[in-house]
Amino acid sequence: MIKYFSKDSILESDSFFRRNLINCLSGYKSLNLIGTQDSTGKTNLAPFSQVFHIGASPPLVGMLVRPHTVKRDTLENILETGFFTLNQVTPEFYKEAHWTSARWEGSEFEGTGLKPEYFEDFPAPFVKDSPVKLGCSLVETQTLKVNQTILVIGSIDHIFVEEEGLRTDGSLDLNVLETVTVSGLDEYHVGKKLARLSYAKSDREVEEI
Repeated sequence: MIKYFSKDSILESDSFFRRNLINCLSGYKSLNLIGTQDSTGKTNLAPFSQVFHIGASPPLVGMLVRPHTVKRDTLENILETGFFTLNQVTPEFYKEAHWTSARWEGSEFEGTGLKPEYFEDFPAPFVKDSPVKLGCSLVETQTLKVNQTILVIGSIDHIFVEEEGLRTDGSLDLNVLETVTVSGLDEYHVGKKLARLSYAKSDREVEEI
């Protein structure tokens, strides 16, 4: 039996129910811990599920940040310093990753026990145990007129990936890396590979590769 919701019924529903429902509709989402540091050296770490590919040449990544109507340390640190890191999560520390979303007086690294890691002179902290780490610099921000959500676009300047998960063609085997995904606001998953398929052409059926 299919349950139907009209736009009006969604808007009239309980806010907690509506938030959970709408956040699940896009299906499984990537999960990244975003590491930043302010000009005084105070570090911040926060989970984001709204991170997505924008382009490969030049390499660009985007993420969405909720409206800047309250203090948002991640966004403010990025705007202040121009740098941030993206760190994929594994089953070994997904609970600590979720815990970083709490309101901490000090650094989330210290509060949750996750270890920061620095490379050369890059001014934002990475998560030491992450198998895929990106060092990014701010390219531009845009405030969406529809709801004041902020689009942050970053240049991918540094990539650190566990070699066992890197294929010879440049793709990543996320099953080997055990990358955690998230659905909704608080449900975590490890992906199960079905198959990798050949490049799609209209004159032939797709094949497993």
